[in-house]
Amino acid sequence: MNFSFLSDPRYNLLGAFWNTIQLTLWAAVGSLILGTVLTAMRVSPVPMMRGFATVYVNMVRNIPLTVVIIAMSQVLANGLGVRLASRGEGAAGAQAFLTSQNFRLAVLGLVLYTSTFVSEALRSGINTVPVGQAEAARAIGLKFTQILGIIVLPQAFRAVVAPLGSVLIALTKNTTVASAIGVAEASLLMNTMLENEADKFTAIFIVFALGFVILTLPTGLLFGRIAKKVGVKR
Repeated sequence: MNFSFLSDPRYNLLGAFWNTIQLTLWAAVGSLILGTVLTAMRVSPVPMMRGFATVYVNMVRNIPLTVVIIAMSQVLANGLGVRLASRGEGAAGAQAFLTSQNFRLAVLGLVLYTSTFVSEALRSGINTVPVGQAEAARAIGLKFTQILGIIVLPQAFRAVVAPLGSVLIALTKNTTVASAIGVAEASLLMNTMLENEADKFTAIFIVFALGFVILTLPTGLLFGRIAKKVGVKR
């Protein structure tokens, strides 16, 4: 099998996978924050917040991620003129702007989409917390935010470490969709290589499949170990 493309200077394999890692990390942080907020809204005593979060989660998670990512580019950026990066001067500045803009739009799309799955995982974790604990907290005068932040959410997070790991693995693989708006991550480079190195199909597939296994397998093992260590035994 011919792997000569690995030494071809036209293909920045490590750079492409580094972009994939960055997309994953930024989107994971944003998804965790937004997913937690959505979860709090879904268990909130305010009906309007519960309704908004429920509609948002059920709508967005059922929209294909490709549609969400393309909407970020075509609707948010091109249609509404939203700029998430500053534009420099000259051709180099324009290219740098386009690269940053597309990267940030992809992160935003991944956050909006993945946060719905984080929210669902956390909500299932909240269901594992005995109702009596919240009732006891209310009886001693704690507010909703205190009950959620001090008593319920910490236990919910411990209960859903493994599901959150699965969401992170799915997010890593979902970053390939960012190539739809030109983000130079791994799958975009793979497509380029497949076009230029048509006689090395199998070798290219093996390299990129192995690359994603290297990224996702340790994540699954790590979250599995953490889940065993911190899981709440009832």
